[in-house]
Amino acid sequence: MTVNLILSPSPALVPALLYAPTPKARERVEEFFTAQINNDHTRRAYLNATRRFADWCTAHGIDQLAAVKPIHVAAFIKDLEAQLSPPTVKQHLAAIRTLFDWLVTGHVIDVNPAHAVRGPKYVVKKGKTPVLQTDEARALLDAIDATTLTGLRDRAFVGVMVYTFARVNAVLDMQVKDYFIQGRRGWVRLHEKGGKEHEVPCHHTLERFLDEYIAAAGIVDDMDGPLFRTTGRKTGAAHPMWQQDAYRMIQRRAAAANIKTRIGNHTFRATGITAYLKNNGVLEHAQTIAGHSSPRTTKLYDRRSDEISLDEIEKISI
Repeated sequence: MTVNLILSPSPALVPALLYAPTPKARERVEEFFTAQINNDHTRRAYLNATRRFADWCTAHGIDQLAAVKPIHVAAFIKDLEAQLSPPTVKQHLAAIRTLFDWLVTGHVIDVNPAHAVRGPKYVVKKGKTPVLQTDEARALLDAIDATTLTGLRDRAFVGVMVYTFARVNAVLDMQVKDYFIQGRRGWVRLHEKGGKEHEVPCHHTLERFLDEYIAAAGIVDDMDGPLFRTTGRKTGAAHPMWQQDAYRMIQRRAAAANIKTRIGNHTFRATGITAYLKNNGVLEHAQTIAGHSSPRTTKLYDRRSDEISLDEIEKISI
């Protein structure tokens, strides 16, 4: 007996009519959002941006893909500048440009109408991610009850982000086998954007956090299972933690430690990088640990200047 399995994309990925004048074009666009983009957040953002442009074209009487010109893309971007922040506008332009590039290489259209369009100027020298002081980060970790499995899990989870500068999604994607021993030291393997694998040696404190959690959870032999999982108290079975689970956990732990700074999942990446650089760490090494392709990205997480600013402000003696 032969069974034919037909896989169709999610309805959420069905392209706007503007991009699908033919079955070939439709297939090409579906490939772009499924096979070409790996990151869920990027996929969602690019979907929203390209659909917004398609709606704009429809409202302006442009209903043919071949009729889209650079002047139309430029007008769309100008309209967005009056509504959205420069980074969001630049993201919209990047989404449109990338999609049209994909259609050009797929021989759906001849020229990318967004290629020559320039977005708004936007220069960032310091990131906006809230950062904890060293004593605050220590207080948060110390406030976690390490006598419970949940506490051991949460402490290890935060520890990975602090001591390896990891993104929250890279930590959530870890399996038990992604913590391993090499050269008598613990290492973690992080699955970063673009399918990149990034291995980082463990700080001795992180090594202890992970060892105690894995032993208490009894997951040492579940090598292909998720490293950080729910306790199963509500559902009856443990499941991989999601980003929302991590965010809620961090808010609970911050409140318990009486931390007033409004922190989020990304805070610990910036906190770890800043603490490392304050202890005479080298920027290039921080870049390597964080898995950044450019030192300019790492500099955005360096918040040492905040302390200098505060010290100078305190000199205003009135």
